[in-house]
Amino acid sequence: MATLQLPGALLLVGCGKMGGALLRGWLKQGVKADQVYVVDLAPKDLDDVKAAGVHILTAPDQLPGDLKPAIILLAVKPQFMDEALAHYKKFAGPGTTFLSIAAGKTVAYFKKMLGADALIVRSMPNTPAAVSRGMTVLCRDPGVPAPTLDLCGELLSAVGEIAWVDDEALLNQVTAVSGGGPAYVFLLIEALAEAGRVNGLPADLAMQLARSTVCGSGELAHQSPESATALRQAVMSPKGTTLEAINVLMAEDGIQPLMNRAIAAATRRSRELAT
Repeated sequence: MATLQLPGALLLVGCGKMGGALLRGWLKQGVKADQVYVVDLAPKDLDDVKAAGVHILTAPDQLPGDLKPAIILLAVKPQFMDEALAHYKKFAGPGTTFLSIAAGKTVAYFKKMLGADALIVRSMPNTPAAVSRGMTVLCRDPGVPAPTLDLCGELLSAVGEIAWVDDEALLNQVTAVSGGGPAYVFLLIEALAEAGRVNGLPADLAMQLARSTVCGSGELAHQSPESATALRQAVMSPKGTTLEAINVLMAEDGIQPLMNRAIAAATRRSRELAT
């Protein structure tokens, strides 16, 4: 990836795990530290970026009076968004784009809070961004200039892969699948380890096997050009042990209908957050 070039200051509102991962990703991609301002009420573990020259502030009123950010990335939790936006409405207008990573908060919501002229780009990243293996989906809003959309994509690709959708409503399903997806994978590790323990393995060995297997399989899926179906079938031998397990997992009451219900529930909740 080429060095990220910003047309102005970048303001990060909220610097928890996701915000911190993005911030460090930007610095690795060549963003100048002194172009970045962070506002977090209780900043933690930011000594390294502060030493690099990033401006770390604990309140919006500490921002320079003449600051005009090119991008304001909103990395606060949805339930705190109303309060946060009240401090940044003054920046809304030409020259500043608000890039949100908050689940459920729509473009219409942001325009209601910030004004009809505010430029808004919505996105949904996930927590593997912390190890530069994130997956982020952005909504391509025709009301936002193409170069600005490209810049938002570059900022989020600093921590992993990106994809675009034209229909904002699809971000609800994106939130359900990839936004929450890491939790489902971690639950798979827990369940696989517990099944090993129940079937006689020592608990610590069962967890080691489960974690290593899921991590290794994920990396294989990442590197291989083959489909997930082909990779699964390559592990299965006719009349073998894996086939016996797969027959259970792919039964009518197996993992697929359960996952369908789980994603439907998460999608429904994402829509509810917008109301």
